[in-house]
Amino acid sequence: MDTVGIGIIGCGNISGAYLKAMASFPILDIRGVADLNRSLAEAKAAEFSVPAKNVDELFDDPKVEIIVNLTIPKAHVAVGLKALEAGKHTYSEKPLGINFAEGKKLAEAAKAKNLRIGAAPDTFLGGGHQTARALIDKGMIGQPVGGTATFMCPGHERWHPNPAFYYEVGGGPMLDMGPYYITDLVNLFGPVAQVAGFAIAPRKVRTITSEPHSGEHIPVHVPTHVVGVMAFANGAIVQIGMSFDVAGHKHVPLELYGTEGTLIVPDPNHFGGEVQLLKKGGSFEVQELTAPYADANYRSLGVADLAYAIRCNRPHRANGSLALHVLEVMEAFQAASETGRTVTIATETQRPAALSDSLIDGRLGK
Repeated sequence: MDTVGIGIIGCGNISGAYLKAMASFPILDIRGVADLNRSLAEAKAAEFSVPAKNVDELFDDPKVEIIVNLTIPKAHVAVGLKALEAGKHTYSEKPLGINFAEGKKLAEAAKAKNLRIGAAPDTFLGGGHQTARALIDKGMIGQPVGGTATFMCPGHERWHPNPAFYYEVGGGPMLDMGPYYITDLVNLFGPVAQVAGFAIAPRKVRTITSEPHSGEHIPVHVPTHVVGVMAFANGAIVQIGMSFDVAGHKHVPLELYGTEGTLIVPDPNHFGGEVQLLKKGGSFEVQELTAPYADANYRSLGVADLAYAIRCNRPHRANGSLALHVLEVMEAFQAASETGRTVTIATETQRPAALSDSLIDGRLGK
């Protein structure tokens, strides 16, 4: 099978994880990395033995089929549109866009040009989450009833070298961390039908404590504590809490309830982790992981699946429909908070196909 040429735009904090993981997938041919800051591109190129190029060179390279867009959130759609205009498929870091309107614009442009778009997170394809899905699909928790999804921390200014964008439009805990949780929930339960919620920003200014900007102040332009409820099309009701204002908590990331059992799902920011199942009348038991990609950080698994999907002429899993649906759901929490009303979700999407086999074991049509 022919390899698929990859051009990476954006050489910030997350790019190293992508470049390292891409070595796991022989179908991916990294044609170059680019960044507006040339020195960043050259540093990543040297570290991973790939070419450093400028953005236009990647767009003009006929062997680049997929642009992997690792820029900051507010640039995701602009870069994606340029990639589509250059005739490239595009896969971006999460979220798909900083609001639903621009995400929809990207999706419509891709459809018009008969090109594919995809977006992180792809962690739902990891062995921990696919094992949890298989248990649900086998009826091990019975009829889905509800659950909780929780990410709460004091804020990213404690550790990130350049944390300001987390507090700009397009940032905040819901758009930053919500994609992991909501995407995994769509993988597990299917699409969301309605959203209710509240969103606040207790502090208008944050102080950086990480280097190299320790002591500097960041203005806050987005809600930093968001709570709400998602009503899924399958009837389940899931409570969600996303916060950059909580010192600590004891909630597990994802806990799902059914008429016959309860399932503890691993942290959706990771590919693996422990899956626990409690059957009614019993106690929690650790489950054997039955799916691949649970033993490392495979951040680029969605890109590899997209590449194989192009070659095998099948749907890819971390697709634009899924990403746009998740973006609409996340935006709905703010709308619900501002209006005091429940928001009906307009987009339709399907649960992505389960990933029970390795992408590289020869069964590529799945």
